[in-house]
Amino acid sequence: MAYCFDKRLPTPVLIKERLSSGARDIATSKWPRGAVCLTPDSRHHLSELLRERAKADGIPECPGVTPYHRSVLPIRHGSRILRLLVGVVGVGLATLAVAALEGYGKVPDASSVYLVAVVATAIAAGTAGAVAAAVASILLYDYLFTQPFHTLTVADPGEWLSLVLLLFVAVTVGQLTALQRRRADVALAREREARALFQVIRALAIRESTFAVLPAIANTLVEEAWMDRVWFALGTDDARERVAADSGDGVPPPSAGSFAVLQRPPGPAVAKWTRVRDMPGRPGVAASEDRHYRIRIEAGGATLGSIWALRRRSAGEPDRTATRLLAAAADQVGQALAQDHLALEARQAEIARQSDALKSALLESVSHDLRTPLASIRASAGTLMDPDLDLSPEDARASATLIDREAERLNELVANLLDLGRIEGGALRAANEVLDVEELVNRVVGHVERRVADRVVEIEVRGAPAVRGDPVLLEEALLNVVDNAVRHTPRGTRIRVATAAIADEQVRVTVEDSGPGVPADALPRLFEKFYRVPQGGSGSRAGIGIGLAVARGLVEAMGGHVSARPSELGGLAIDIDLRLAQVPAALAAE
Repeated sequence: MAYCFDKRLPTPVLIKERLSSGARDIATSKWPRGAVCLTPDSRHHLSELLRERAKADGIPECPGVTPYHRSVLPIRHGSRILRLLVGVVGVGLATLAVAALEGYGKVPDASSVYLVAVVATAIAAGTAGAVAAAVASILLYDYLFTQPFHTLTVADPGEWLSLVLLLFVAVTVGQLTALQRRRADVALAREREARALFQVIRALAIRESTFAVLPAIANTLVEEAWMDRVWFALGTDDARERVAADSGDGVPPPSAGSFAVLQRPPGPAVAKWTRVRDMPGRPGVAASEDRHYRIRIEAGGATLGSIWALRRRSAGEPDRTATRLLAAAADQVGQALAQDHLALEARQAEIARQSDALKSALLESVSHDLRTPLASIRASAGTLMDPDLDLSPEDARASATLIDREAERLNELVANLLDLGRIEGGALRAANEVLDVEELVNRVVGHVERRVADRVVEIEVRGAPAVRGDPVLLEEALLNVVDNAVRHTPRGTRIRVATAAIADEQVRVTVEDSGPGVPADALPRLFEKFYRVPQGGSGSRAGIGIGLAVARGLVEAMGGHVSARPSELGGLAIDIDLRLAQVPAALAAE
């Protein structure tokens, strides 16, 4: 006999005289006895440990073996020869024990020793072997130990009664032992089925995406349902089905002229395989030694796809265990796909709701922020254009200044909206230049000086180290942060702009104020677009709510970071972390 190893079996297996249809007979082949048969299928290869052990023992390989399934039997079950050997050896040993007990131990009747041989044979060979061992035991005991000796004749009727009772007890014990073994086999099969189903359910339970775990489920079905290949084809009908996962080696799944479909009637009825013929003239269909099996994936009355499986014709149809496992896997995958579909619809509905909310917020904020400066511009322009008014030069200059200030406000609003669109569209490209922070801060403070009114602005950036970034983007980000402090603090507030070197070769620019600040739960949302901090009894803070969002996008485009925290002055502090520029010593001295 030749031995093969399979990663799905805990022990080596003995191959029957015929591996499968078309396979060579081992007894007449040139393969040496004790050869290790390796199948070319990647799922039937030896593990590295078994390979090394086989080579170390000098056992040669015999390539080209047809992949096997039901043609193999675990050693613990044995082949026919092994079963016969267990029965013969058991009965022989029992005979020697009876001879010793009755000859040397002076035991009057030691026939019950044969029950041990019958039980051993029942464990190895089942009911038929147990009955054969029981009959053989009675005949041997009658021939060797019952008078007249060496004949099958029994002179004493009492001996006949003993032999009949021994036969009855032996057959009964053998049948009970074989029944128990069959129950143990069924329990092991159910355990394997439950373990495989647990693997499928667990993979689906912890999934991030059903599509991501389908390959693992396909491999599990290959190993536990004794299939050569399993693939998932998803689609609402045959024409739309596309392969989503495959246990194969990358080669497209083969087509077949016919296949078996698992018919699953409702209720407790047993599912059955029904052979159907494929569409005639289908390209790629050819005769094959494999059989195709199809299990439809359904959920909520809708067809979502199919599980396709490939199996050697010589292996026969899947047994009940494999059929139940395939059906349960199809049901679980169908429910998971239905859940994914519902989750996708929920996400799309939430995205649509948030999009509508953002649009409403944008329209509300923009309309308000546009109406205010436009009304001021129209009022001032009307004053200048009114021929009935005799304006002094100072009044005319004030109206013109108001028009300029409100026009600048509109320009900043439009610029922020455009920058926000560039940031979200990924079209923002930042330069990488060495920048003087002190110069940038002074320019920004000078730009908002007209809106500062009687607020106190403190600048503590003298001697600040140079940073790397884009001069235009950094100035605009600083302008938005400083303008946010000016807009949302009352008159008389202290506003401080300071710099400090921090770890990881970074420079921190902090803009903080002594104003009312913001609630702690609002700090994480300050940089969200269109978010405005609620104020008790007065609605939300004025503004469109994109200034800080734009500032964060501009700073992050330069490789920096923006965060908010409570200020030491009592209000809000915005920290802008920028990359430290490595300036050569000679240039720094200049």
